[in-house]
Amino acid sequence: MRQLKIEQSITNRDSDSIEKYLYDIARIDLLSVEEEIVLAQKIRKGDQSALDRLVKANLRFVVSVAKKYQNQGIRLSDLIAEGNLGLIKAAQRFDETKGFKFISFAVWWIRQSIMIAIAEQKRIVRLPANQIGGIMKINKAMADLEQQLERVPSLEEVCEFIELPEEKVVDYLHHAPMTTSLDTVIAEESGFTLAETIEDTNVEKTDTTVLQHSVTVDVKRLMRGLPEREKEILSMFYGLGGYPAIGLDEIGGKMNLGKERVRQIKDKALKTLRSEQPKAYMMEYI
Repeated sequence: MRQLKIEQSITNRDSDSIEKYLYDIARIDLLSVEEEIVLAQKIRKGDQSALDRLVKANLRFVVSVAKKYQNQGIRLSDLIAEGNLGLIKAAQRFDETKGFKFISFAVWWIRQSIMIAIAEQKRIVRLPANQIGGIMKINKAMADLEQQLERVPSLEEVCEFIELPEEKVVDYLHHAPMTTSLDTVIAEESGFTLAETIEDTNVEKTDTTVLQHSVTVDVKRLMRGLPEREKEILSMFYGLGGYPAIGLDEIGGKMNLGKERVRQIKDKALKTLRSEQPKAYMMEYI
């Protein structure tokens, strides 16, 4: 079972601008059904103030829809802005004679606007809004099933859960992966981007360099009691003290000794080091 991923289902209030926006829209009075009908009639006659009133009274509902699309790689403030555009389109097209409340009509436009924004901003290849909706539905189903079953659900289980044919689910999953820009800000308060969190494998880690230096110093201290020839052979064989690690043949050539003689000297030096009581400064490396 994968590690449980906890996603926010509440409004992210980290941004001061979001906090102020939520405070402002919460103070706007809601409309009754009768008021919505009157405003819709005025909007059809070109009354801009009526359009503004209908839109403003429903801004808080856009926030509740936008929250469901968090963690898709787009900031909540941008999701709300896109949802507001959908709300405006709905207000311009609302027909009060159909007999339903405005928000029941507007929710489709709000979701459509948000999903189109996700498709355009987070994917190299733009997907239709219904494809985005299907992908999100499958992702939610897989997360729900994983918690219920305590394991990764099979394809058949997902298909049965959402009542879709297997080929359709496979198609959705094929198009599900999204691209992420390395310039994506992952911590708004600090401004850190994704690129700044990626390890540079071409640069040696600081702690590794410090540890290697420490080991080298302590090994030299450990070998101080050995004869010079034994110390030199160990240093060349293991690449200590700035020597590159080389084989017994090459060491013999440098010291005018046979390969077998070099091996004997090396083994003798190692036996001497092993026979000594471990030094306190070497215990931390064991």
